[in-house]
Amino acid sequence: MKKMLLYLLACTILLAAVIPPFVGYQKQKSFAEQLGVVPRGEVLRYVAADQKEFLAASVVLKVLIYFGGRSQALPNQVQLPVDYPGISRILHSAVKLDPRNMDAHYFAQAILVWDVKQIDVANGLLEYGMRYRDWDFYLPFFVGFNSGYFLKDYEKAARMYRRAAELSGNPLFIQLAGRYLYEAGRTEHAIVYLTAMEKSTRNESVKKNLRTRLEALVAVRAIENARDLFASRFGRQPHSIGELVQRGMLSSIPHDPYGGTFYLDEDGSVRSTSKLAFGHLNQPSTEVTQ
Repeated sequence: MKKMLLYLLACTILLAAVIPPFVGYQKQKSFAEQLGVVPRGEVLRYVAADQKEFLAASVVLKVLIYFGGRSQALPNQVQLPVDYPGISRILHSAVKLDPRNMDAHYFAQAILVWDVKQIDVANGLLEYGMRYRDWDFYLPFFVGFNSGYFLKDYEKAARMYRRAAELSGNPLFIQLAGRYLYEAGRTEHAIVYLTAMEKSTRNESVKKNLRTRLEALVAVRAIENARDLFASRFGRQPHSIGELVQRGMLSSIPHDPYGGTFYLDEDGSVRSTSKLAFGHLNQPSTEVTQ
């Protein structure tokens, strides 16, 4: 017992002697830490054997420490550019090692998407992770957001939000799926989808929300049908929804339950000043007098 106490005392003295100089070096060094090189995922998988999850976590931790250190660089340190390509390569290696690693996917969404604008790269990582983290609704939610907001791929956004809705049961994802189906020009599909969701939802406030969107999309579909009929008869697109009423294609301009006014966009798409959401009553610059 006495030997153990002496050993612990010696270790304590040694640490007390080593730590202050090390801390001083960290504060005085001229360069921030470098990210370094990490072998490709295929090589790491071979080397890691049955320790893939541990090695993947270590690799991701290396990225987190590097990025955190760069964001907190001291004034006396030379500011080198963040090695975003290196970060991307390491994240790919980590995901190949352990597709279920949460930090790798979330960091990719936070950094590759917003800091580097590598949307397709981030989506590729997230979709790869979806094969293994098939319970995690955040991954399809991230891909859906990236696809709709950055890439304007509304059909993919709708598909991803639909998957997120199925995994989570969150009514927000249900609404977003229907909205992006509409943005993709698939209003009829959106109506079918939201009708099915409305019938299966028990919560009355959610049902009310779904019914409002359904009412709006049914109105949109009526205008779309009238627009297409007009084009087939007259060989051109109508100038406004008012012209559809004047020509007898519509009995009246449909009501927007969100409080806006429907109009035809320059490309013939049916839009509303409400953007089919409460709180978005902004007049479009391209509105045609009805």
